[in-house]
Amino acid sequence: MNNFKNLKVWQKGMQLVKSVYKSSNNFPKEELFGLTSQIRRSAVSIPSNITEGSGRGTDKDFNRFLDITIGSSYEL
Repeated sequence: MNNFKNLKVWQKGMQLVKSVYKSSNNFPKEELFGLTSQIRRSAVSIPSNITEGSGRGTDKDFNRFLDITIGSSYEL
């Protein structure tokens, strides 16, 4: 599989993670273990699943991880 760092979708996913972390710093402190944590985890999941999928041996496996990535984006 191709190097995931060359994929625009992975690059945009990493930009999204940085943006989410920056934005969520302004959330109320009482949400740190609730909403803030959930938003951050779903954002990190996007480029993480692209990375994991690119390491798989087949396009079918990679596509499955892209489907998971879409689910994470809906969650976010």
